[in-house]
Amino acid sequence: MAATSEVFVYKGIDRKGNKVEGEVSSSSSALAKAQLVKQGIRTTGVKRKPKPLFGGGGKAIKPMDIAVFTRQMATMMKAGVPLVQSFDIVADGSENPNMTNLIKSIKEDVASGGGFANSLRKQPKYFDELFCNLVESGEQSGALETMLDRIALYKEKTEQLKAKIKKALTYPIAVVVVAIVVTAILLIKVVPQFAETFSSFGANLPAFTLFVLHLSDLAQEYWWIVLISLTGFFLAFGKLKEKSFAFRSAVDKVTLKIPVIGDIIYQSICARFARTLSTTFAAGVPLIDALESVAGSTGNIHYEKCTLKIREEVSAGTQLNIAIDHTRMFPSLLIQMTSIGEESGALDEMLDKVATYYEEAVDNLVDSLTSLLEPLIMSVLGVLVGGLLIAMYLPIFQIGQAI
Repeated sequence: MAATSEVFVYKGIDRKGNKVEGEVSSSSSALAKAQLVKQGIRTTGVKRKPKPLFGGGGKAIKPMDIAVFTRQMATMMKAGVPLVQSFDIVADGSENPNMTNLIKSIKEDVASGGGFANSLRKQPKYFDELFCNLVESGEQSGALETMLDRIALYKEKTEQLKAKIKKALTYPIAVVVVAIVVTAILLIKVVPQFAETFSSFGANLPAFTLFVLHLSDLAQEYWWIVLISLTGFFLAFGKLKEKSFAFRSAVDKVTLKIPVIGDIIYQSICARFARTLSTTFAAGVPLIDALESVAGSTGNIHYEKCTLKIREEVSAGTQLNIAIDHTRMFPSLLIQMTSIGEESGALDEMLDKVATYYEEAVDNLVDSLTSLLEPLIMSVLGVLVGGLLIAMYLPIFQIGQAI
């Protein structure tokens, strides 16, 4: 495994005899000194840059940062800017210090004789095997700028799709959280005030009011147990999903069956499948290798297995559209368009159109879900708040009628 790049602080003397100091990214202090010697700097001290005590090392590098970096590199190279100089321009324009350091690290590795793809492979946390393979394909074919443009488009579309899925999943969760918080505040803070007033009535309270008062007593006494239980549940859920293949498989299966949300996830899987296969095939990657990359990009264990099964059938000589049809897990539109693409020799173009279609479908479904949930939020909160208020005012109404 390649060594992780780190930032080193140095002091030294340049060719003109001037004292200089600064930072350099390298995998070790020895390599950092060697890089500085190449730049004409005689070092008097090189040490690893200390990490901030409270994690103030800048924003984490997100997948969208990588997409922006790829787009900027593609633009620079299309404009005729040399590769190494492109790194400098893109690094200077980055507002994230961590991203800047990452770009400089890649640039120094490329400048010292390593290829672009090999330099990216030293940063597996940010550049997956598919990304590196596509860059390597571009380097070997002499069309790196075109390949970077394709990768940038692929990353942008992928991240946009992820954002839509996140939006679709976050909204229902937000509704539930808001409902729970509002109800908890009313039961713990508001209802007890009414309970003190009711204790002086000396009359029997309505059943609904007694039920709410009992809930309030439970909430006041056991709220901390509920809070700890919920926290423990979510932590355990996250750990199980991370560690257990069987649990993750079960979650992926159940998620696809959730009304509306399951349909959104299904459409997004189809979009990712088509987009990844289109990008890799257009880059000249053999179909067998492309399908292996596609399997990891589906985001669902069942469709990952399904794609690997397609790969086995294609390896045995079956046409791609027939192999996809055998799985009974993909829509007929994708199968038909794949068949047309294979017959016409324009598979990448057909799959690109399929990906665009399903990405738009996801967008429309998310908008529909948002429109559906907006009145639902008002209804749920109205029922909760209104129900609690009615329960509190019922005894007052009864006294008024008795008078």
